[in-house]
Amino acid sequence: MEFSVFKDKIAKIEKLELPGEQFHLKMAPIERLLELKKKARQAKTARKAAVMVLFYPSIESKTRFVLILRKTYKGVHSAQVGFPGGKWEEGDTDFEATALRETHEEVGVHPQSVRVLKQLTEIYIPPSNFFVQPYLGFTHEYPTFVPQEKEVEAIIEVPLERFMEDAVKISKTITTSYAKDIQVPAFLLGGHVVWGATAMMLNEVREILKKLL
Repeated sequence: MEFSVFKDKIAKIEKLELPGEQFHLKMAPIERLLELKKKARQAKTARKAAVMVLFYPSIESKTRFVLILRKTYKGVHSAQVGFPGGKWEEGDTDFEATALRETHEEVGVHPQSVRVLKQLTEIYIPPSNFFVQPYLGFTHEYPTFVPQEKEVEAIIEVPLERFMEDAVKISKTITTSYAKDIQVPAFLLGGHVVWGATAMMLNEVREILKKLL
């Protein structure tokens, strides 16, 4: 889809009711997610983070959004695909500021170039004990991506038209630092298997786009 068309259509998201947790759960790798989320909220020990679902025009003016492949490290999200984003810091005025700051740090897109359109549905990630607040936004020009050397292994540019195809939804057996040989729902994007919290957030975004495009 031409980005100029997408930009006009996606602006309507501001008045759209969010699909919500029911679309998260369709891609959830953990059956007890809502129960774990409730316990985490009661315990008040979970950390806070924010991410950005960032759309932009390609060089050919087609619509894309960006994902990142994280570096391999000793942690539960090692070598996984996710959105640009990270944990809230005391200097952040709110979670939107967190998402914008982290997007700048991780992929080099300046906050002033991003128009944030919508706060999406919060998600809880049990393995790392994080509540994550996603935002959806866009930038008018093709970004000059600068991956953060210590944290980002690769930039993944996803064409909108590919993302909306039914074939991108798959089921995959994976092994992680906390589970072995588990079957999870996932997306296959840019040759990468995208599962877990990122897949859950993507499923809400996909449902929103179905209503607007």
